[in-house]
Amino acid sequence: MTRDNAAIARTLNEALPYLTRYDDAVVVIKLGGHAMGSEEGMASFARDVVLMRTVGINPVVVHGGGPMINELLARLGVTSDFVRGQRVTDAETVRIVEMVLAGQVNKRIVQAINSAGGRAVGLSGKDADMLVCDQTDPDLGFVGTPTEVDTRLLHSLFRDEMIPVIAPIGTGEMDETYNINGDVAAGAIAAALKADRLLLLTDVAGVKDATGEVVTDLTAAVLRRMTEEGTVAGGMIPKTETALAALEGGVRAVVILDGRVPNAVLLELFTSHGAGSMIRLG
Repeated sequence: MTRDNAAIARTLNEALPYLTRYDDAVVVIKLGGHAMGSEEGMASFARDVVLMRTVGINPVVVHGGGPMINELLARLGVTSDFVRGQRVTDAETVRIVEMVLAGQVNKRIVQAINSAGGRAVGLSGKDADMLVCDQTDPDLGFVGTPTEVDTRLLHSLFRDEMIPVIAPIGTGEMDETYNINGDVAAGAIAAALKADRLLLLTDVAGVKDATGEVVTDLTAAVLRRMTEEGTVAGGMIPKTETALAALEGGVRAVVILDGRVPNAVLLELFTSHGAGSMIRLG
């Protein structure tokens, strides 16, 4: 047996006890960062999702697409205003955001999963009124926060062994279109589904302590203390806030992990050491 084959065999042997642990479990994955910008990364992610479905997991993919939105806005010569560092999404911008997320990005992910042997269905939060939103902040325009999540369509897809791929676009009470932060949308969907796991793929290894080391296991109380002390700061705060809200909404555990690591999702689900930072209520 070659060294590579021996390593694969060890990995498979380690994974065997975990393959039935998640039978019929719901795992929501927020996809962003490296996997979305690389064809190789996208293909690898798609294979992982198909394997999850093959072993009985119900995966739900929620994606972002900020760089693609920025690129098209620049090409169209659309300039944006910013309030407290956040883009103001006016009526023209939200139309472009919907076109990119629900069209270009969503269908690219669907195609990758189908090419890997899965059966993916592309959706946005507007389909079947899945994500009904309130305006997050009037100063930010058409940016929404989900207030109602209808999961009936997702359960129908699970019964047919389909893989939902969801663009974070929602609708308002007056039929407005709202752009939703991808992490926030994933957290709301995971909570409504009472998911076993919410996996937030990002471009860092996880939540780090004051020495810069990744903390592999965290409780909500410890995470709040780290935030109060300033150890968790900057761009990590929106992800940890999403994690805490999802846990309070009924998600069993949230993991913040590095999407640049090959097979990060499988390593988290099917190995004893996992990947990234796992957060639980207590």
